[in-house]
Amino acid sequence: MVSLSVVVITFNEAANIGRCLDALGDVADEVLVVDSFSTDNTVEICQTHGARVVQNAFAGYVEQKNFATAQARFDHVLQLDADEVLTEELRQSIRQAKADWQHAAYALARLTNYCGHWVRHGGWYPDRKLRLYDRRLGRWEGLLLHEHYEVGPGHTTGALAGDALHYSYHSIAQHVSQLNKFTSITAQELALKGRTRVTLFHLLLKPLWKFVHGYFLRLGFLDGFAGLCIAGISAWGVFLKFAKLKTRTERAVA
Repeated sequence: MVSLSVVVITFNEAANIGRCLDALGDVADEVLVVDSFSTDNTVEICQTHGARVVQNAFAGYVEQKNFATAQARFDHVLQLDADEVLTEELRQSIRQAKADWQHAAYALARLTNYCGHWVRHGGWYPDRKLRLYDRRLGRWEGLLLHEHYEVGPGHTTGALAGDALHYSYHSIAQHVSQLNKFTSITAQELALKGRTRVTLFHLLLKPLWKFVHGYFLRLGFLDGFAGLCIAGISAWGVFLKFAKLKTRTERAVA
């Protein structure tokens, strides 16, 4: 039986972190929260739940998650976001992995709650992520956004049964606000990669394809109004990403 550190990074997550920590059950041999100087009572809630809290200034998702992984007491780590909750089926699967560890990392499925609706279509489910891992065999990679855990060459990955419940957006306004923030970061990331050419294909056809793909081909319409909102706002996000990249590039040239 391996010992497991559950690691969560936070910033002003008072609305979510208690629910996340309550659902850990007995899978954690250590609970570590790396907080980037929250101004709400996130830290107090974590300490009430018995978590060890380390403060570290946020320099990016990849940097923060690698820092958090390094601070863990044990080599086997479960990395969660504050708005994620383990189900009993997933907890049992994690216990089994601890008892018979076979891979460098394990992926879990996320079932997202969008404005009170559980989303099972549109490409949002099962949304598998590598979150349970042996830190000696991989690390978090990526630029500014869309960080992912990557295992070293020659190592295998497995899949856990059960879902992590992901409480993403409680309102459309929150979704739009986050979209505005993330599209700015994504445009910056594209610029760093040298992708600066933006045409009408990027501004018109790619957003349209995003909507058609999510709403029709990935059956987003089966999620009703939530599916329509997700497809529409996601398409708008594609437009915003390339529009911001275009204006960023033109300012750099001027």
